Amino acid sequence: MKRFLDIVSSFLVLILLSPLWLVMALLIVCESRGGVFYKQVRVGKDNKDFYLYKFRTMCTGSDSKGLLTVGERDSRITRVGYFLRKYKLDEFPQLINVLKGDMSIVGPRPEVRKYVDMYTPEQMRVLSVRPGLTDLASIQYVHENELLAASDDPEKTYIEEVMPAKLQLNLEYIDNQSVIRDVKLILQTFAAILH
Repeated sequence: MKRFLDIVSSFLVLILLSPLWLVMALLIVCESRGGVFYKQVRVGKDNKDFYLYKFRTMCTGSDSKGLLTVGERDSRITRVGYFLRKYKLDEFPQLINVLKGDMSIVGPRPEVRKYVDMYTPEQMRVLSVRPGLTDLASIQYVHENELLAASDDPEKTYIEEVMPAKLQLNLEYIDNQSVIRDVKLILQTFAAILH
């Protein structure tokens, strides 16, 4: 049932928002050199790697300066990219990941391999389900970038504080999954973005 809803909803949103996609793509290529899309290897269900798609919001080659985005105005983020990130519009290409079966609409956000390799055996349970576009951790840590920007050592703060807390929320989700809860999380995500 969940997979059927994922396919139908992602297909409909992709079709309905296609004009907006074209506008965003034009803005991205007009502002900075590089492609429209950004892809990064993330870890999915059953510990398998996949390419996650986003609209490009940073200058090309920014990955070499670190994987974490720190602060509201990370110097690597373009002006258009800032707007796309603020309203989570950069995440829309992940609907392609949902159609492909790499992801679900709701589920633990997929992490990069570097951080997954630090998971405890219990935390590895988050890889028993498809990762998602949104989850409870994304809602509760909607201002994660600002939290990391306030730290003297953002990566240490992420590894020791943020990541374990988010994983705990994801494990609680996995233990209490339901379609009704997924709908609530989707609505809470929209509310958090608009707020």
